[in-house]
This record gives sequence, structure tokens and C-alpha cells, in this order.
Amino acid sequence: MSWELFYLVCFILGFVLCTLSFLTGTLHLHLPTKWHVHVGKGLGATGGVSILNSFSLMAFVTWFGAMGYLMTRHSSLWFGMILALAVVVGSVGAMISFFFLARVLMKYDVGIDPAEYEMNGVLGRVTSSIRGGGTGEMVFEQVGTRRSCGARSEDGLPIAKGTEVVVTRYERGIAYVRTWDEISGEAEANAGEVSKQQ
Repeated sequence: MSWELFYLVCFILGFVLCTLSFLTGTLHLHLPTKWHVHVGKGLGATGGVSILNSFSLMAFVTWFGAMGYLMTRHSSLWFGMILALAVVVGSVGAMISFFFLARVLMKYDVGIDPAEYEMNGVLGRVTSSIRGGGTGEMVFEQVGTRRSCGARSEDGLPIAKGTEVVVTRYERGIAYVRTWDEISGEAEANAGEVSKQQ
């Protein structure tokens, strides 16, 4: 294998992997193979992104191959000099890609807080009546999105469509609810008792 062919293979491989990463990540196309860009903490981590990640590696291989191929094809430099320059240009390309990933793409990446998905205490509205001892449906907003789930009355009594409810417990995908009026009435009664005791 000649150096020219080696550099060309590196360029094509890097370019194909970058394109696959773009298609599966940005455009959300699902290919039959599993392809992931793994980004994690590690050596030289900036904003939770390691310098040694597949995104930067693909950029290095692409730029390294392109520079090596062009210089081998169109210059008369010694192969060691071409290799050194290709490594330098590949490293620059990897660093540009890394800083783009760390400063632009990962800037707004926020970890998931399990407390944001806690169902107890969620306020919602019944969209499909809950029959006595039966199951209906409720709609609620959580983490900025509208969601729905099956709902049952905590005390087994029917709850009409359109009634505001509060989740008291959540088990196996079913929210056990009480009406907002019932809970707010209890809170007012408790507040009244506390003020009488003072």
C-alpha cells in the first residue's frame, strides 16, 4: 500500500463516519446499524466533554487523510515531512471540532433531574371520566411538555371529565388522584385549625 492510498483511505473513512454521525444525530435518521458518538468526561474535559471522543477522532482522521493525500499527490516533499504536516493539520481539525462540540453543541446540554419527573403532587385535569373503582385518563404538564397517563380515584369514587386533580401516588403507570377541591379544602381546614390554636 502506498502512502497516497493510505491517506486517501483515511480521508474517505473519516468523511463517511462524519457523514453517518451527522445523518443519525442531526437529522434523526435511523440506520439499521447502531452508531453513536460517545461523549464523556475524561482527559482534557471541557464542559463535560473529553478531548478524546469519537467526534474529534473522526475529524482528525478526515483532515489528516485529506492533507496527507493532497501533499503526497501534489508536492515533492519527503514522506516524513508530509506525515508530520498531516498530523499537525489533523490535530488542528480535531481541536476545531472539539471546541465546536464543547462550546456550541454541548453548551445547552442539561442533565436529567429525577425530581422533575416526580409524579406525586402533579396537578392535572381529567380528560376521560374516572368511573367508581375504574380507570380514566388525565393530562398534565411536566418539564415543559404536555403528557397524559391513566388515572384512578384514590378513594374509589367517580371523578368527572374536566375536574382538576392532584396525583397522590403513582404505581405501574397509573396515577392515583384526588380532586383539587378536596385537597385545597383540607388545606384550608387545617390552616383554620392552626390559627385557632394560636
